[in-house]
Amino acid sequence: MKRHPALIPLSHDHHHVLVIAQQLRRATSENTNEAARAFLAHWETEEKQHFRLEEELLLPAYAAHGEPGHPAVTRMLQDHMLIRRDADRLAREPSLELLHELGKLLADHVQLEERELFPLIETTIPEPDLEALGARLRHTAK
Repeated sequence: MKRHPALIPLSHDHHHVLVIAQQLRRATSENTNEAARAFLAHWETEEKQHFRLEEELLLPAYAAHGEPGHPAVTRMLQDHMLIRRDADRLAREPSLELLHELGKLLADHVQLEERELFPLIETTIPEPDLEALGARLRHTAK
């Protein structure tokens, strides 16, 4: 799927998280703790920042031109809340069931953003504003 250059860094992050989601869904009782540690390391070093960029830069840029209460926006924010909750739970008490649930949630979340939210943003935000958003995302992600 062709993505506007402004959103490519976020899409690259999504590719990485899909790999992690698959690892979580394939976790076994023998590697529960290892899979939990791998996700939590990713969470601390990358995913928290990714959520911050989406919530602090991407969504306000969209809201300047589109409907802030759009169902895709609402679901994205709800997913972020649930993923944060599950990361906290995983840090305290890793379980195979939670790993599998989190893996599915992450994969579904990426699908929502790539198939619904990003196309909505690309068609709603005018080109000059999309370019400015891309510059802010690149600058802040460093």
